[in-house]
Amino acid sequence: MNSQKAVISPPNHPFSVAPMIDWSDRHFRYFVRLMSKRALLYTEMITTGAILHGPRDRLLAYSPEEHPLAIQLGGSDPSDLAQCALIAEEAGFDEINLNLGCPSDRVQRGRFGACLMSEPELVATCIRSMQEKVRIPVTAKTRIGIDEHDSYDFFRDFIIALKESGCQHFIIHARKAWLSGLSPKENREIPPLHYDYVFKLKSEYPDLNIVLNGGITTLTTATDLIEQGVDGVMLGRAAYHNPFIMASVDRLFYDDSVTPIDRHTVIEQYADYIAREMRNGVPFNSMTRHTLGLFHEQFGGKKWRRCLSENSYRYKTPEDITPALALLQEALNLTQTD
Repeated sequence: MNSQKAVISPPNHPFSVAPMIDWSDRHFRYFVRLMSKRALLYTEMITTGAILHGPRDRLLAYSPEEHPLAIQLGGSDPSDLAQCALIAEEAGFDEINLNLGCPSDRVQRGRFGACLMSEPELVATCIRSMQEKVRIPVTAKTRIGIDEHDSYDFFRDFIIALKESGCQHFIIHARKAWLSGLSPKENREIPPLHYDYVFKLKSEYPDLNIVLNGGITTLTTATDLIEQGVDGVMLGRAAYHNPFIMASVDRLFYDDSVTPIDRHTVIEQYADYIAREMRNGVPFNSMTRHTLGLFHEQFGGKKWRRCLSENSYRYKTPEDITPALALLQEALNLTQTD
C-alpha cells in the first residue's frame, strides 16, 4: 500500500539554484546546465491548481539535460498536493519541494507559502500525504519565522513538526517573512539574516539535511558556509544576474576535475538550443533574456546587454531563426572588440 512507502532521503547536493518566479523557467535551467552538470536545479513554484486544472504539459515541460531537477509546489490541500506529487514523479522530476517561504499577498490568498508556518500540523499532514504517494524525496523550503513569531524556538518547533512527519531535508531562507507591509523583494532584503538559527538547528539535529539560503552572493561565501557546518547552499538572484559563476560550481562543490567552459562556448552551445526551440515557436527573447548577465563585469558586457535588450523582441517565429542567430553572433562579437 502507498502508506507503507519508505521515506526517501535526497542525495546530497551541496549546491542548488533557487526556484525563482518568472526566472527559473526551463530555458534558464537549460542555460545553467551548460555551465554546471551537477548543481540541483529547481522549477519556479507551480501551484497545485495550475497542475490539476491548467496547461499541465507546458507547466511540467523540461529538457532531459536539466536533471537533477526538483519541482517546487505551492499549495496547502493534502489531497491536491499528493496528487500533484504523483504527477510530478510520473513526469520524471527528481524531488518534490513544498514552498513554505513565499510571503506575497497572492500566495497568502491561496493559503500557501510562508503563511503556512503558522499551521505546522497542516504542513506535516501535507508532507505525509505526498510521501505516501511517491518514492522520490519530499523536501521543504521555509523561512525562520513570520511576523512577530521569529524566535529560535518557534523556528525549531516548526522544523521538528515536519521532521516528525518524515521530512529530512530543509532549504532554509535564513530571514523571517513579514506577511504584510513588505513586498516580496523587500522580504528578501530587509528582515535581518539569522544564519545562527540555521547552524544551531544543524548542531542540535545533525541527522537533518540542511541547505542554507539567503544573502549568499559569492561562491567564496558559499564554500565558507558549508565549512561552518551546513550540508549545502542555495543561490538565487546572484546566480541569475551573474550566471557564469555556475562554471565553477562542479569543481568547487563536487570535486569534478572538468575542463572549464568559457562564455563564448556557452553561447555557441545555447544557440543550438535556441534554434531548436524557435522551430517549436518559442520567441527568441524568452530565451536570451536569461543570458543578459553572462558577461557581468566583463569587457563588452554592456554592449552585449544593450544589443540583446534592444533587438531580441523582434524575433518570435521559426522563420526568424536565421536573423535571430545572426543577432546573437553580433552581440557575441561586441564582447571581443572595442
